[in-house]
Amino acid sequence: MGQQFTLFIVRWVLNSLALWVATRLLGGLGAEVDPGNLLVTFLVAGLILSIVNVILKPIIVILSLPAILVTLGLFTLIVNGFMVYITTKIAPGLDMPFGAAIVAGIVVSLVNYVLTGLLQLRTGEKQ
Repeated sequence: MGQQFTLFIVRWVLNSLALWVATRLLGGLGAEVDPGNLLVTFLVAGLILSIVNVILKPIIVILSLPAILVTLGLFTLIVNGFMVYITTKIAPGLDMPFGAAIVAGIVVSLVNYVLTGLLQLRTGEKQ
């Protein structure tokens, strides 16, 4: 259980960082962040995104499986964007229209992919 908790914490931090990168890139598409306390805003949003991905995403993927199969997997971009959109509606201080959330979902996926690859490479070197 300790390793799963550590993995969740790492995912939380990666999601927070990825959301920050996405909002910085998508400022012109309507992504708005309350400038009050950016660190807390993105940590809360990253936690919400992590929880939404654990609980809601598997259900949405199963329900949208026909669309995912017909589009050869491209519909997962819409699913990822929907997860970001839900997060922005729940998280205080963060707002984004649905179109920007889809692009943000792509950015979040890419950032998570790169950072996870770097973490695995680094832990592989220690072994």
